[in-house]
Amino acid sequence: MPASRPVRLQDASDRALVSVVLSDQSEEAYRHLYRRHTDRLYRLAWRMLGSEMDAEDVVQETWLRAVSQLAGFGWRSSLGTWLCGIALNVAREHLTRRGRWTDDESSDELARMDDERDAQRLDIERAIATLPPACRAVFLLHDVEGFTHEEIAEQLGLSAGTSKTQVFRARRALRRLLADLPDGQRSVIHDR
Repeated sequence: MPASRPVRLQDASDRALVSVVLSDQSEEAYRHLYRRHTDRLYRLAWRMLGSEMDAEDVVQETWLRAVSQLAGFGWRSSLGTWLCGIALNVAREHLTRRGRWTDDESSDELARMDDERDAQRLDIERAIATLPPACRAVFLLHDVEGFTHEEIAEQLGLSAGTSKTQVFRARRALRRLLADLPDGQRSVIHDR
């Protein structure tokens, strides 16, 4: 019977890597987790904040918090979902400190976006950046990152119905913003 090969860390599951990190404080296992999840965390933070430097700060703080809480992670969701939840909370704190986050996004604020439309072409990233922060967070988590409304509700402390409403509002606002783009550049945003 041939000797079994040791599992290479880059091929190991998140759960196996976390186990190695927790059991022997393996820096190599931590680096694999970091490489595996940081791009997604950075994209989410950048889309939430619109700044590379702020996104980098959010990613760094996310990993610091995650490492300190890793032993208590219960695996009720994937590690990636849990990390995105931490990143989202860090980004929300960042926006709150700057006075740019509110949980209650009014329809007046969404209507204001219509008034700010100009004749220039908008790309989808710039259009998403104009959404109110709470609405943008739900839209990014659902339509870009693929989280379910139930996962979003758990991460943001709201109901699944509120998540669905925020996604609907975001799509409606984005359709309005993108309506002026030439047909070849218009992104299709539809209700699901």
